[in-house]
Amino acid sequence: MDIAKRDLFENTPIFEAVMKLAVPTVMGQIILVVYNMADTFFIGLTDNTAKITAVTICMPAFMFLSAVANLFGVGGSSVISRALGKSNTDRARYTSAFSFWGCLFSTAFYSLAVYLFMHPFLNFLGGRNGSVHNFAGQYLLITVVAGGVFTSMNNLMSHLVRSEGRSLHASIGVSLGGVLNIALDPLFMFVILPEGNEVVGAALATAVSNVISCAYFLFYITSSQKKRKTIVSFRLTKHSFEWEIPSKVLGAGLPAAVMTFAENISYAILDNLLSAYGLAVQAGVGVAKKVNMLSHSIVRGITQGALPLLGYNYSAGKRLKTKQTIRVVALFAVGCGLVCMALMFIFARPLVGLFLDASAGEDTRAALDYGVRFLRIFCLGGPFSALAYTIISFFQAVGHGFSSLILALLRKGILDIPLMFVLRAVAESPMCGIVSATPAADIICCIVSVIMLFSFVGKHLKKDKRRKVFNPQTKQYEYADQ
Repeated sequence: MDIAKRDLFENTPIFEAVMKLAVPTVMGQIILVVYNMADTFFIGLTDNTAKITAVTICMPAFMFLSAVANLFGVGGSSVISRALGKSNTDRARYTSAFSFWGCLFSTAFYSLAVYLFMHPFLNFLGGRNGSVHNFAGQYLLITVVAGGVFTSMNNLMSHLVRSEGRSLHASIGVSLGGVLNIALDPLFMFVILPEGNEVVGAALATAVSNVISCAYFLFYITSSQKKRKTIVSFRLTKHSFEWEIPSKVLGAGLPAAVMTFAENISYAILDNLLSAYGLAVQAGVGVAKKVNMLSHSIVRGITQGALPLLGYNYSAGKRLKTKQTIRVVALFAVGCGLVCMALMFIFARPLVGLFLDASAGEDTRAALDYGVRFLRIFCLGGPFSALAYTIISFFQAVGHGFSSLILALLRKGILDIPLMFVLRAVAESPMCGIVSATPAADIICCIVSVIMLFSFVGKHLKKDKRRKVFNPQTKQYEYADQ
């Protein structure tokens, strides 16, 4: 770690440090969501609800790639930042190599599994309709089977680069893929490929943009390695399996992976339940989910950007600064969540109307009405989800994986899936009851997470500890002055 990045973690005022780390990450996350929306937007121009539905039901399968990347990326980032807090650059370097290859092999296995079980998988996602099934199969084959490794690896490398405080470069790589996807979508869909192949064109644009983004990260990291400006390494050795590195990475990253995985399972079940009400309902909820992702992406950017700062200071024994940092991050995240909630509730129709044209056919107009109604329900959980996600990320940063795992499962899986069935049965509108399970679970999870955070702060963040620093000569930890 160079002097400038160490100074950012140790001496920069907290709010300034959080902003420097979080803002580039937030911008990258927003562009990531925008380019995920781009496929829906351009396919929406076809006024074909089967194609719109096909792309939206594939979102859980595609986003599972993020779950794999988070398992090794968030976990690796947590371990790396805490190792740097103790000046143990060797542990940080070995951790990055384990994370890189673990993510690569895990993603390859997932892509192969999707290929082998494509048709039952699509039916589970809500693609039982014949037209939807065929279009969704085309999309998954290109984005997940062929391009999955590149998508997952560029997300993984953004985490590794961010773990040593280089949020700007991490965000440039992610943003590059997003901007390219937005530019390539209309080119592939309406220029290069013949009419009727819009889904294939959208999938190719996504895959190609992720290949280029992955290439950027590989070039940046390898060139930094030559200049000795990074601790990130791809060289896997026996040391990458020592010092409990695998268990620490997986322990810290599991909650992030479980949260993403459970979120996708939850959305798949939601799509499956709503498929009984017709394509217009499915298309509407698919668009509403994607618009609502904007709020989550901002919060995710804030917490992911601040994670290395939290992990570094906690590991360095600076408990009071850690407590102050989590307070700043929480206020920032919840404030953004409130703003997003207000904007989405007030401007629900024009936001959903970006993807579903009210002047089109009857099915599209119906989908627009459903999308507006569903978005206003989804967005109510925004501020509560922001605080819960912040606390989950805090526990990941300080190495308390079990606490973050409990909260991750509460947020998605344990609460919302049963609530979908309960609220469907008791609500006046079964469809709205199913969708209402999401904000209801966010509120309950937020309450539990706040209780757990106050309990942790009272036990572990009362006063600073003597700083424990790794001595590379003696290969042991020694105490140093704060």
